[in-house]
Amino acid sequence: MPMQRRLPKRGFEPLSRKEFVAINIEQLNMFEAGSVVDPAAIVAKGLVSNIRDGIKILAKGSITKALTVKAHRFSASAKDQIVAAGGTIEEI
Repeated sequence: MPMQRRLPKRGFEPLSRKEFVAINIEQLNMFEAGSVVDPAAIVAKGLVSNIRDGIKILAKGSITKALTVKAHRFSASAKDQIVAAGGTIEEI
């Protein structure tokens, strides 16, 4: 039997796929009010160890502090919650 028929067939992983690290908005409450939250600060606090292709902020939980959040992607409801708390967002 030929080799291509003997090997198991699995899925396909595209080479151009980007993997983002997900951070929930409730995890940002550990930063002080008015501080700048960027990928370097997130790694320094120990929330993630490897940034991979970027950071995406998700809207699980709630935020109580006004922060300046710099990330690669945001969910729509996370943007609304950060702005409603008095903070600002910046997409890198």
